[in-house]
Amino acid sequence: MHLSTILTTTVALASVPGVLGHPGMGKALGEIMSRQADEGDSTELLGDLVTLKDKDLTNVGKDIKKLLTGKGNPESNEKYTKVPPKNSAACKADTCCIWSYIAKDMYGFMAGQSGRCTKWARFAVRMGFHDAAGWSKSTASQGNGADGSIILSKSELDRSENNGLQEMGARFQQMYDNYRGQGWDIGMADLIQMGANVATVTCPLGPRIKTYVGRRDSATPAPDNLLPDVNADADSLIALFRDKTIGPHGLVALVGAHTTSQQMFVNESRAGDPQDSTPGVWDVKFYPETTGKAPARVFRFPSDIKLSQHPTTKKEWKEFSGGGGQNHWNEDYAREYIRLSLLGVNNINKLTECTKVLPPTTKKFSPSDQRKVEKWLNNTDRKGKAAKIAENLLAGDLVVDEVPATASPTAPAAVTPAA
Repeated sequence: MHLSTILTTTVALASVPGVLGHPGMGKALGEIMSRQADEGDSTELLGDLVTLKDKDLTNVGKDIKKLLTGKGNPESNEKYTKVPPKNSAACKADTCCIWSYIAKDMYGFMAGQSGRCTKWARFAVRMGFHDAAGWSKSTASQGNGADGSIILSKSELDRSENNGLQEMGARFQQMYDNYRGQGWDIGMADLIQMGANVATVTCPLGPRIKTYVGRRDSATPAPDNLLPDVNADADSLIALFRDKTIGPHGLVALVGAHTTSQQMFVNESRAGDPQDSTPGVWDVKFYPETTGKAPARVFRFPSDIKLSQHPTTKKEWKEFSGGGGQNHWNEDYAREYIRLSLLGVNNINKLTECTKVLPPTTKKFSPSDQRKVEKWLNNTDRKGKAAKIAENLLAGDLVVDEVPATASPTAPAAVTPAA
């Protein structure tokens, strides 16, 4: 739940004369707020923070502990001024310096000509999720989580749930080998999570998430069956994520990353179709277009529909869909992604914050080709110009071609799966 919602409730009750002075009211209000927080929010500590005492926490450890317990700001606009030259002694002495160069390289292939983010940005977000989510409380003794194993294991990436990530894996492997070959001791786990956060802020309207480096790598593949299935029911998804310390509200925030997506493998006959009307843009249209009307080409995952209708999650889904939904979602997503990116990490107190290396945010976005995109969204042709437009959007390029704004009579209609 958005922190401001709880605060608004508290202020409103406090403004009623005598309310907090009524016997037991203060305790009752505390219990109500506790239930609100526990109902669907993620507040469990992770890794070494579970056992460390406050007096033993570093500044980073203290900050992350606040973020994990629903406090503090998960976003940051801190800038990196006067970045040392790449091969200088000053750069080698500053942990974040080389990550500034890595982030710049990533931005180069994640930012599209149109201002939208490219397929590489979307792959990177998915890669970050799939590496980190290979952890649960039930399997914690086996390790894994955000450890780079999705690439380092040489087998995890070939699993069916990772279809479409092989190109990204090869690209990250090349970056990893390149920088390590130059003498930089970077980790694959950090490279993957840095990539996810660079990607998120590169997509227009995306949050600038606090970003940390210093994770330990592992080549041991994650256990099977820890990633969500697109056909899963809501109860199964909620249980799966609770086992990762992520509550229902956090789950609703995280699935919103589908807003930038163009699905390729769930239904290959509709490869390239987006999951909302603004692929490559980090907006909240995914939420109302999953539950309500959407253009014919929008592709909805059955699991998303079911989650949007579940009693535990539909209120949060609706809040993201309404006024103020963008800021609400950005904050919630940022907080939950920080949690996700630290699953299985047992040296959190020793991490270094390098948020300052991320690109700046894009607060407003109005693409010049939107009219052409809207026509394409309402046309279900799969070949010719329609296929070219899908490729343009994947590449982040401006759409040049136009298709009729009505679907071809012979084309398959977009079908909304039953909940």
